[in-house]
Amino acid sequence: MTQGGNAPLTATRVTVEVTAPKALDVSGLLLTDAGKVRSDADFVFYNAPNGPGVTHRPASAGTPDAITIDTAAVPAGITKIVVTASPDEAGATFAGIEPTATVRDSATGAVLVTFTPPPLSRETALVVVEVYQRNGAWKVRAVGQGYANGLAGIATDFGVSVDDQPAPAQTPAAAPVAPTPPPAPAASTPPPVDPRVALAAGTPPMPQAAPPAAPPAPPAAAPSLTKVTLDKGRVSLTKGGSVSLEKNGKPFLSSVRMGLGWEPAGHGRNIDLDASCIAFDAKREKLDTAWFMKLGIFNGAIAHSGDNLTGEGGGDDESITVHLNGLPPEVCGLVFVVNSFSGQKFTEVKNAYCRLMDASTGQELVRFDLTQSEAHTGVVMCKLVRQYSGEWVMTAIGEYVDAKTARAMVKPAASML
Repeated sequence: MTQGGNAPLTATRVTVEVTAPKALDVSGLLLTDAGKVRSDADFVFYNAPNGPGVTHRPASAGTPDAITIDTAAVPAGITKIVVTASPDEAGATFAGIEPTATVRDSATGAVLVTFTPPPLSRETALVVVEVYQRNGAWKVRAVGQGYANGLAGIATDFGVSVDDQPAPAQTPAAAPVAPTPPPAPAASTPPPVDPRVALAAGTPPMPQAAPPAAPPAPPAAAPSLTKVTLDKGRVSLTKGGSVSLEKNGKPFLSSVRMGLGWEPAGHGRNIDLDASCIAFDAKREKLDTAWFMKLGIFNGAIAHSGDNLTGEGGGDDESITVHLNGLPPEVCGLVFVVNSFSGQKFTEVKNAYCRLMDASTGQELVRFDLTQSEAHTGVVMCKLVRQYSGEWVMTAIGEYVDAKTARAMVKPAASML
């Protein structure tokens, strides 16, 4: 199969084996029509191997990790099972170790379909294939959708609870998360918590080593993996922060407007900056760019307000409206950039920001203020990424680059998706 292709399942019970040159952790998630799990019990992996109609088979001599799906036993309301994989080695990516999914008839072992995704790079987790129901029949689709934030990214995307709270920890040899040490050593060493169990149980992983004789000063708490949404209203982002454009578990907006603004750092000198929106596909290939020389793309689904030549005046200097529901399905990421065509550095600019608004009401929903300037001619402000489940997530970036035009911003923008 090729990426995006599908085929009917000719067996009621199938086993999806996932192999790669390095050891993998393979999981399965049972999803409703909304693209979410009903509870954490719908997350099936090696330490929670049994779900309704779905089981995990651990790797052993001669057999790889696998997810077995009995379509006849899948509960009503579950319309899709996604099979995911992540490298077993902490911090490893899929670059050069693209996995292969082999779907077999569980009864006979006969191969039904195989799929290997196109070359990958910094992905640390992958939705490999999905088994889904369409018009009463079960089919399989080759997906190959990557995540740069590991299994936590996949789990969060599909509604699995991944809240990380500080917890007692033992001295790490190489800890994936920096947990808070205990106030005093325990009489006996508690069993280590596996990182994948932690994702399902909402507990941070604990490194497997003996506790210290005396507790060190506690480090900063591990960053929370709590999913931020629009449930509580306006969100103010810091660099690297993300917010899902959802409210009460549902997509909140169909049209958004990204406003970008700045001011000259010195008196009496105008600053001519240009804001642009670059659209990418799932392979980080540029599809099109909305900028002052091309105000509308995708039949108006993305519309630029036009060029501001001075940066003076109140309010947004330039804005870009995006009708999310009107975007072609191949659009997976939108990156908003600002560059100085005349070559002025961002050290000559102050109070640069971007803010996301409800296009129909003008209500500000998300804001990111760029607090530092650097002597470069371009900055990648933020990105909107369509998740596999269909929701859109905004992430603040704030990375400076040397680029004077929208065209020169494409490569650095793609690298930050």
